[in-house]
Amino acid sequence: MAQDDLSRSPTRRTLLAGAAGAAASLPILANATSPKPSAASANANANVSLALNVNKRAWRLTLDPRTTLLDALRHHIGLTGSKKGCDHGQCGACTVLVDGRRVLSCLTLAVSVQARPVATIEGLASDEQLHPMQAAFIEHDAFQCGYCTPGQIMSAVACVEEGHARNDEEIREYMSGNLCRCAAYPKIVAAIRDAAAKMRA
Repeated sequence: MAQDDLSRSPTRRTLLAGAAGAAASLPILANATSPKPSAASANANANVSLALNVNKRAWRLTLDPRTTLLDALRHHIGLTGSKKGCDHGQCGACTVLVDGRRVLSCLTLAVSVQARPVATIEGLASDEQLHPMQAAFIEHDAFQCGYCTPGQIMSAVACVEEGHARNDEEIREYMSGNLCRCAAYPKIVAAIRDAAAKMRA
């Protein structure tokens, strides 16, 4: 390489100086190009007032619109029977009934069920008389640790009312979304089979 070519080649010092200058300009460019949050997006997370109908009782709450039905029930109303298991809608421990249908409350926003009847395990008994499904779970010892039991019972009630408890195979199929880590499945099926006959009667 010729001597004049070497004199025009960048040195280590000039390369470092150029890199430092480019790095210093990045925050300026980022601030110039990043959009400012709009008033609409700032208000999107403001608390909202809503009415919930839980176990035939009206509740007026002021919540973040992102609050799940499960968190509204447990932390704002004080009904802790519905359990937070996986928090991803995969275990069924948080199952409640909305309009009589099974709902995973950890995946349901509280604002989406306003004025719709919500039933939890606390509202299943009537005048201190256990629901047939609750009594059957006790009679058949269909639980061990009991953590999944509220969700199992709520799902089982809906399973019977949906007409999906005509035999053991059907019960297992339509209860497959409720997991029991203690593996009490045979006793759960027996309890549902027993309660189904009483509920139909």
